[in-house]
Amino acid sequence: MTNIGDQFKTGATCPTSGSYVFDRYADAPSTTPQPTQDERVIPMTRGNPFPPVRSTNAAAWWKLQRIS
Repeated sequence: MTNIGDQFKTGATCPTSGSYVFDRYADAPSTTPQPTQDERVIPMTRGNPFPPVRSTNAAAWWKLQRIS
């Protein structure tokens, strides 16, 4: 069961459809450069892989914010 606040890395399969928010980059301790405003929250459908941040093409950790 997936809970609000659970985190998933770029490339992982989305377990639950919903809204996911950028938490941090996967390979860096910082969150800079920040994703653009429209990249901070992404809609995901169950079964699809989590994407990298488009503007930086960097892997990230995504946190479940809301279940659809």
